[in-house]
Amino acid sequence: MRFVAPLPHTLPFTHPAALLATWGGVGLLRPAPGTWGSLCALPFGWLAIATGGPGLLMMMIFIAFGAGLWAAHIYADASGEHDASSVVIDEVVGQWIALVLLPLSLWTFLLAFALFRAFDSVKPWPIRWLDKNVSGAFGVMIDDVAAGVAA
Repeated sequence: MRFVAPLPHTLPFTHPAALLATWGGVGLLRPAPGTWGSLCALPFGWLAIATGGPGLLMMMIFIAFGAGLWAAHIYADASGEHDASSVVIDEVVGQWIALVLLPLSLWTFLLAFALFRAFDSVKPWPIRWLDKNVSGAFGVMIDDVAAGVAA
């Protein structure tokens, strides 16, 4: 079993879209790249809330969402896959959404992680509908936004 997935041949690791889409290569880890992406989003969320409060994390969410649209589009073009499992910037954004209104506590962060992973994996309505019916980079990102809100 491979523990690291390859990047698309036409997208080098040093390309900003590859770095952002895979969250610095975390999305290339196997198995469960989405779980790795969510897990690696937690320290950044903690640091944002600890230093700038929920407002800073909200700003990071909006920036990451916009940049994620661009990176997911570039990655999809390079890989030929609509929603490649290596793209985890959507999990980062969704996980941060699940954290934004929480107090800084190990237990609340662990609960938010577990709930976000559950909603992202099971995809109850309307998350499943968004995943199946919204295409392009927006489709890659929006189901994780919904899972973050649900969590």
